[in-house]
Amino acid sequence: MTRETFRTLTALRHTVRSIALGHRLPADDRARLVLSLSEVAAPVLGGGRPVTLLSGRETDEDGAHRLTLALRLPQQSAGADVVPDRLPLRARTRSDGTVVWDLPLPPMGAHGQPGPTIGQQVSRSAAARSSEADIALLEEELRAALARADALADEHRMLKHELAETNSGVLALYVQLEERDEQLRTAHGRTLRALEDALRPRPLHVDGLELAVHYAPASDEAPTGGDLYDWFTLPDGTVHITVVDALGHGITSTRTALTVTHAVRTLALEGHPLESIVARTDSVLAPFDQSVMATLLLARLNLADGQLTLANGSHPPALLAHGDGTASYLEVRGRGIGFPMPGSDRVLTATMEPDDVLLLYTDGLTESRRDPCEGEARLKEALCRHRARPTEQIPGLLAEDLLSDVLHQDDTLAIAVRRTGA
Repeated sequence: MTRETFRTLTALRHTVRSIALGHRLPADDRARLVLSLSEVAAPVLGGGRPVTLLSGRETDEDGAHRLTLALRLPQQSAGADVVPDRLPLRARTRSDGTVVWDLPLPPMGAHGQPGPTIGQQVSRSAAARSSEADIALLEEELRAALARADALADEHRMLKHELAETNSGVLALYVQLEERDEQLRTAHGRTLRALEDALRPRPLHVDGLELAVHYAPASDEAPTGGDLYDWFTLPDGTVHITVVDALGHGITSTRTALTVTHAVRTLALEGHPLESIVARTDSVLAPFDQSVMATLLLARLNLADGQLTLANGSHPPALLAHGDGTASYLEVRGRGIGFPMPGSDRVLTATMEPDDVLLLYTDGLTESRRDPCEGEARLKEALCRHRARPTEQIPGLLAEDLLSDVLHQDDTLAIAVRRTGA
């Protein structure tokens, strides 16, 4: 292994470049090697202290050749602060502070000696002496660097093109999946709405009575909910209306509400008095399903004389609007299905005059702003304002007014009942 001491950076570069050239290192590796040694030695040489370069050719056990260069620095030198892993050509540091580079060498020439140098006519000694040779070698290293940069730029462009194509394909697939998902949601919604329509009672056509309904689920993803209604005519001609609000949302609450309305219908048609139906419904359902919980409001209207009777199980009160522009809540206390001591405390009796409008609803209409008292006041004012409109428009207009600013999303049901007096 040869040893040389240097006091100038120029001489060190000449020697390192000549060694690399003599061992046929590729121009790219040669440039990295020169830059790396220069970066380590520059602080030391700039401070007026010398550095020592050791170089030699070694052979591994498997016959592979490598070039080893070791740069020995003075003790406590600034160059020792350079991190070898961050140099243009990675190096290792010995315990004494010497920085070492190991480079694999290209295969030998035909006669077992290093092949022609890249400069073709320039020997190691000539490279050390001639400035023209140095310039030629620098140009060669620059061309190698530019070629590598161009190759990397081409590879980068190719990768960008492939990435653009991939992104385009992914975007197209995403759009396709979104379209399919939208189709599935639409089909799912149609199916559930068809199911919901099947659960609703058929329109009731009775002389002297007009009915209109507005229903909106809490979410478009679940177009059915726990708000359900039922209406039918009793054998004596009295119209019975049931409004149910089952706990929860979605299909499970729909099943609960449907169970309650069917039980109420059965008990009513069997002739049970109105004041007992809430409690009896709970006693009928409790042995089969302890989880059933729902509020309900029962209304019966005799169209001949306008007598209205109401029973309540924890449900918001009915609202009656009169022809003189006033309205009043018909308060009846009670506890709903699944509540402790279920049943209506009493039956309220009132009279509906011709053209009066009765509104039955669920709390989704009055609690959209999370303040039931405010909601009931707004509902009363809105019903008085829209009472003279056609009956089929009233529920939708009320929902539009009260749900303009929703803080609490819930299923919403509103039924307008008008006694026409015909």
